[in-house]
Amino acid sequence: MIGVKYAGLLLCLATGAAHAAAPNSGLSRFCDEDPSLSVAEESRLLRFAAIVRQELSAGDSDIALISRSGLDLSRFGIRYSHAALAWRAPSGTWSARQLYYACDEGKPRIFDQGVAGFTMGTDNPSLGYISALRLPRAAADTLRPALLDGPRALGLLAAQYSANAYAYSLQYQNCNQWVAEMLAVAWSGLPEGPDLRARAQDWLRAQRYAPEPVPVGSRLLMWLPTFVPLLHVDDHPQQDRDALRLQVSLPASLESFMHQRIPGSDRVEICHNERQIVVRHGWEPIADGCQAGPGDRVVTLD
Repeated sequence: MIGVKYAGLLLCLATGAAHAAAPNSGLSRFCDEDPSLSVAEESRLLRFAAIVRQELSAGDSDIALISRSGLDLSRFGIRYSHAALAWRAPSGTWSARQLYYACDEGKPRIFDQGVAGFTMGTDNPSLGYISALRLPRAAADTLRPALLDGPRALGLLAAQYSANAYAYSLQYQNCNQWVAEMLAVAWSGLPEGPDLRARAQDWLRAQRYAPEPVPVGSRLLMWLPTFVPLLHVDDHPQQDRDALRLQVSLPASLESFMHQRIPGSDRVEICHNERQIVVRHGWEPIADGCQAGPGDRVVTLD
């Protein structure tokens, strides 16, 4: 159970995007197909996705950082585990560009997914959260060309995936770190080249991007990557390993960084439980369990 919790804490697989692994590959626990949804669960999630699209479309911005919850990680103070960059096409359709681990190929890939698919990738169909940071028009216009430049997006893709990748190592990469490096390339105007990731990380350091260290909690868990695929610690500085605190990019760090650089960003959080959908604008998080507060928009689910 400890191993599963730790893996859940650090694993940012894009659920629903990764393909099932071959039998006995050692990755099956992470690459199993999603469990089937009941009719009621699917209906609830589709209504939830519709409201997410509605909130993304509010205003004139066509780029947003979008994050979703996965396992219940509230005991670690973590709500969101997986981030992507969403954009709106001229037709009005929203898509999310993200890194995911392709289990059948055994390597990371860049994957474009509709908002409904991204939203329905949460692990718990009874309780889910989405956070969207909508950028002002000027910042969105700067980010959009780099984000939609296929060769540049692929140029930031590492050869090896690690769910708990150290934020400043070129050895591995996780889904959220790809987003951080994409932001660096877009906002710095870095030219293409074989060392693009290194230059992006140098820029992030200079801009004081500092992911909040994740407390591992037990020295025994530092041995977990020996037995759990897609987890590694050999890229982390020895001092971090000794302190049992690993610097891993998570959506909260990305949001803080973007809020610092672009104070005009508009954040909206949307959640659902089995009874209602709650929408809140601003930086104060919705209470656990998707409990509405004063001023929140509430949609009752029948």
